[in-house]
Amino acid sequence: MSILVTGGAGFIGSHLCERLLLNGKKVYCIDDFNNYYDPEIKRHNINSLLDLDNFNLLEGDIKDNAFLESCFIKHHFEEIIHLAARAGVRPSLQNPLLYAEVNINGTLNLLELARKYKVLNFIFGSSSSVYGNNKKVPFSESDKIHGMISPYAITKQAGENLCFNYNHLYGIPMTCLRFFTVYGPRQRPDMAIYKFTKLIYENKEIPMYGNGSAERDYTFIDDIIDGVVKALGNRYPFEIFNLGESETISLSNMINLIEKSLGKKAKVNSLPMQPGDVNITFADINKAKRMLDYNPKTKIKDGIPIFVDWFLDNHK
Repeated sequence: MSILVTGGAGFIGSHLCERLLLNGKKVYCIDDFNNYYDPEIKRHNINSLLDLDNFNLLEGDIKDNAFLESCFIKHHFEEIIHLAARAGVRPSLQNPLLYAEVNINGTLNLLELARKYKVLNFIFGSSSSVYGNNKKVPFSESDKIHGMISPYAITKQAGENLCFNYNHLYGIPMTCLRFFTVYGPRQRPDMAIYKFTKLIYENKEIPMYGNGSAERDYTFIDDIIDGVVKALGNRYPFEIFNLGESETISLSNMINLIEKSLGKKAKVNSLPMQPGDVNITFADINKAKRMLDYNPKTKIKDGIPIFVDWFLDNHK
């Protein structure tokens, strides 16, 4: 079974490619190695995979439809796991047009080629950001989505809607996975846990937006990969699943865990809450448990030390 993983050199994508290869799959990775963060980090993520017979790197941009079609013609993908995206809530406020071009038009390019070349299954990496400042917690897939507060979140909901449409019109099996704040080894350097760990390690101030009470449902990378692989093995006409830990921790308590793991005290610079940031993310994972046998195992008190150990081994 040949599988295309878009964004396959990124944080989640590289871990997923490794797991699929261990499971005996033939994996094609598309990545454009853009400058959202140092592209050498992503090249390092997949460096150990490049010589494997079942791994193929296809370097290019999902906005480039001619490049994509040449890949579909040559390699005959049977399934697609679409993770490539412009990520991050705050940067989307500065460059919403780019986010729309990549996350909406790039997704549409892939869906149209999936239709044209009769792909058997399509999995879309969505985000808990689509819930916005949802009043009901925990967030359920059946909740009405109407309170998105960032361009990034809007582009992710648009991707879900496009997936629904292509299932409705063309019968392509579609699964949308709403990831809840993924962390762990290889985490993007712009994300809070990585950024705070680095700044505390370097004895620099960390920016804490708000009073530290904002809560997040942090999900360890291995649990996310388990969920994606189980979604791949359970083909549905169209479904949406939350993939989270279904536990929350406040920003101040998360900082405390990093302090304990590093053995260093943070220098905190308290700042106002940022536009686009939500007060809480909290996943109801009952549907994923029931239909995918999804069972996250790593609590944040255990996951933070694993990340910090990786950081200390790799920060240079």
